[in-house]
Amino acid sequence: MPTSPVILITGASSGIGAATARLFAREGYRVAMAARRFERLQALETEIVADGGQALPIAADVSQLETIQPMIQAVLEAYGQIDLLFNNAGFGRMKWLETMDPVGDIEAQLRVNVLGLINTTQAVLPHMIERRSGHIINMGSMAGWIATPTYTIYAASKFAVRGFTEALRREVGVWGIKVSGIYPGSVVTEFKTHAGISRKTGVTTPAWLRLSADQVAKTVLSLARRPRSRLILPGYMRFAVWANLLFPGLLDRIIEMRFTRPERGL
Repeated sequence: MPTSPVILITGASSGIGAATARLFAREGYRVAMAARRFERLQALETEIVADGGQALPIAADVSQLETIQPMIQAVLEAYGQIDLLFNNAGFGRMKWLETMDPVGDIEAQLRVNVLGLINTTQAVLPHMIERRSGHIINMGSMAGWIATPTYTIYAASKFAVRGFTEALRREVGVWGIKVSGIYPGSVVTEFKTHAGISRKTGVTTPAWLRLSADQVAKTVLSLARRPRSRLILPGYMRFAVWANLLFPGLLDRIIEMRFTRPERGL
């Protein structure tokens, strides 16, 4: 009798990670949830189990290499397999580069957003290669396509994720392993609370352009059902990507006049 598939979600304690855990559990997946805030994972486990699903909370900090292999091992011991890895853990600090703390702002973002994602993927690959199957979905961002002021380090990390995702897809496809990148625009989560965003001009993404965590989770499920190399969402943001590629100088001038100069008081 076939067993239900297993998804491992990092950064599962809130926002997109938690929404994805709930959705995949309802779809019959056994859900392994990893994050630093273990008490939140336990509450989410209780919710999922009460709804008839299966969930495994795991305390792990992907920025710390020594926690990653035990995380993978815990999933394999509990469920025997990992069919889908959703590298969702990440955060941003939106400040001018010269004001950033070298450790707390710069190094921390790169450790979680880049090294944590890479190290988690590396740890799960031997299992997927042995089974000749698996799917890795990496959480990118529109900041990995279009870099804007105060996003220097966050954008650098998401550009790195996009490059890693593309190269990995071409490395592991020979073993039947799928690799996808998801690149959302603004999402309503706790991200802004932790990012330290402060705007003199009050410039922000209009509410009608913001995605919900549930919308992104549904996109992850869509990718799981029909793997593709990348998904930019909302779909119309593809036009912004092309505009950035075709008219970078024009966008530079617009951003400088409408954002950078007013925000810097120039």
